[in-house]
Amino acid sequence: MSKTPSAPRVLRRSRVREGLPYPLGATWDGLGVNFALFSANATKVELCLFDPEGRRELERIELPEYTDEVWHGYLPDARPGTVYGYRVHGPYEPRAGHRFNPNKLLLDPYAKHLMGPLRWSDAHFGYRVGSNRADLSFDRRDSAPGMPKCVVVDPAFTWGQDRHPGTPWERTVLYETHVRGYTMLHPAVPPRDRGTFAGLAAPEVVEYIRTLGVTAVELLPIHAFVDDRYLLEKGLRNYWGYNTLGFFAPDPRYLASGGTAEFKEMVARYHDAGIEVILDVVYNHTAEGNEMGPTLSFKGIDNASYYRLAPDTRYYINDTGTGNTLNLSHPRVLQMVTDSLRYWVTEMHVDGFRFDLATILGREPHGFDQGGGFLDSCRQDPVLSRVKLIAEPWDCGPGGYQVGGFPPGWAEWNDRYRDTVRAYWKGDEGKLPELATRMTASADLFARRGRRPWASVNFVTAHDGFTLADLVSYNDKHNEANGEDNRDGHAHNLSWNHGAEGPTDDPEIRELRLRQIRNLLATLIFSQGTPMLLAGDEFARSQGGNNNAYCQDNEISWIDWEAIDDDGRALTAFVRRLLALRRSHPLLRRGRFLVGAYNAELDVKDVTWLTPSGEEKTTEQWQDPMARCLGMLMDGRAQATGIKKRASDATLLLIVNAHHDVVPFTLPAVAGGSRWLRLVDTEGPDRVELSASRTGDEVPVPGRTLLLFELMPDRRPENGVKSAARAARDGTETVTTDATAGQPAGVPVT
Repeated sequence: MSKTPSAPRVLRRSRVREGLPYPLGATWDGLGVNFALFSANATKVELCLFDPEGRRELERIELPEYTDEVWHGYLPDARPGTVYGYRVHGPYEPRAGHRFNPNKLLLDPYAKHLMGPLRWSDAHFGYRVGSNRADLSFDRRDSAPGMPKCVVVDPAFTWGQDRHPGTPWERTVLYETHVRGYTMLHPAVPPRDRGTFAGLAAPEVVEYIRTLGVTAVELLPIHAFVDDRYLLEKGLRNYWGYNTLGFFAPDPRYLASGGTAEFKEMVARYHDAGIEVILDVVYNHTAEGNEMGPTLSFKGIDNASYYRLAPDTRYYINDTGTGNTLNLSHPRVLQMVTDSLRYWVTEMHVDGFRFDLATILGREPHGFDQGGGFLDSCRQDPVLSRVKLIAEPWDCGPGGYQVGGFPPGWAEWNDRYRDTVRAYWKGDEGKLPELATRMTASADLFARRGRRPWASVNFVTAHDGFTLADLVSYNDKHNEANGEDNRDGHAHNLSWNHGAEGPTDDPEIRELRLRQIRNLLATLIFSQGTPMLLAGDEFARSQGGNNNAYCQDNEISWIDWEAIDDDGRALTAFVRRLLALRRSHPLLRRGRFLVGAYNAELDVKDVTWLTPSGEEKTTEQWQDPMARCLGMLMDGRAQATGIKKRASDATLLLIVNAHHDVVPFTLPAVAGGSRWLRLVDTEGPDRVELSASRTGDEVPVPGRTLLLFELMPDRRPENGVKSAARAARDGTETVTTDATAGQPAGVPVT
């Protein structure tokens, strides 16, 4: 059934022409505005024009043409700043997948700018809330008074000399942060700019991020999104923003100026500092929920096309856990997503994307497919194939866990790295074999089809879960502030409070926690692959044990810059030094997987795994569940191999010790050097090594400590000392695996 709403009293009558079915959206051409809206199942589309404040509906214009399932019209008198929305007519037949209701004002899926908040009421629902017939009922109330409105934009912007930094993947260090939370309490940001793109672009903020040593900021969702009604009723907000309403429009709450040019100005500031801007994007679902959700845009434009529906078509497939799933198998929905991505690259100059629940994007009706339409579209697209594409490679649907399953060109969040590193430093047994695999870029998952180590995005913490400080301060989550009786959030955190739950004045516990933070940070930054830091971890920011702060738009989630103490400042300096070492030592960010293969020409292995005695680990030793100390010898001479030969890099020795006691470690003999210089010691991070230990010396490795050494080159010719790799070849029993199988040699398959 379809019910026609009463039209407003006509306050003006605009001229309208047939226009064009492309491009979709509202497009200003310098003379007028073309409006084009896809709907395969609508019977009529009305363009609704509003006053500049978006309060009064001035006119409804029936789009005069319908071409290739696109409704379109051209208004020669319209200009940038025109405020509009749509009413779409068609059958209201939920059992057939159709939920048209022209009483509901709908947002243009291609809108570049939105104005006004969503003021919740029952009028936002296509059915009568509370009806015994549930979503099969029909609501006739006008939703326009409480709806945001679309605004026509003029895309003109003077970019000047702006260029994409184009940071190679091997040099990339990601820094995940939130536009609002990062600047709400920043003393150098003017109050009017806090929590906005203008605040994030403040010179002091940009300079801090630049000097930290990261190469890219990864912003939590900035697309226009909705605060859930149930959260607002509890006095909470959808802080993270994973509830998208518009894929082309920045959320108005992040615009201090009210104009989209503010976002472009922010990007230009970061590019000028050599920093890339990555957007966390949510193309797997929308804010409209399931059959009991509101009608705000897609559901009322063409529900049967935009969403994946169950076989009976009344209900939605919910592979996202949020009520609905976008149907990227439909060509027009796929077009909308790829158009959105290209828009953010070409018009807004962003440098890449992190895709929330990205398995959804590769899911076809038969399941996840590396050759699915969206993944193929990205691979062949001349714009998208050249920017950074990062997958969160899981969803809650069948076969949804796909870590390592994305095609070439993609990087992926590696949760197996996160869990392994957490468990190892917590002291869990039997973690050394998998730790070695994860620290060498998880070749078992990614070393196929020509993919490189950078495909593994390594992280220990992210927005979802504990901060690093909370990871070492709480055994259990403390999400009481979320109003769900602490039932929400993950319970399996692999965390350890080190003797007291939460804040403590015990100096020994505090020092041990700081050392563990340093261990986790150093492991992350020195591992092969692409490291991702959570903003604030570099100075031990806490969320009070809340590991699911998605709804906390307050001091729980905001970074309190003035609360950073001496320990926090020292930790920040430590992170700067770690990142400087990563930049200066190419061996820490190799473009090829470390495989432990012996190179007879150079008499060297690229990586050798050592026991505390300084000898290569045997098969039996790998199987020892009580072993918690490991040496990772990376021979810089191996860097000279390959088609493009290069000078040798420094040889490095990384030692990790998760035992609670001191472990004596014999420094190995390596050809070309006789002394080891200590670069990093997480027990004494400020200690400067004025002298180097000789090869063969036994050095004490303190409990729960990471050490990094660099081999100092001899000033005399080779003295005949056999390399560690040659010594291993001469008699040490090892297990050797096929490099293409993705397991470093010497590490048993886990």
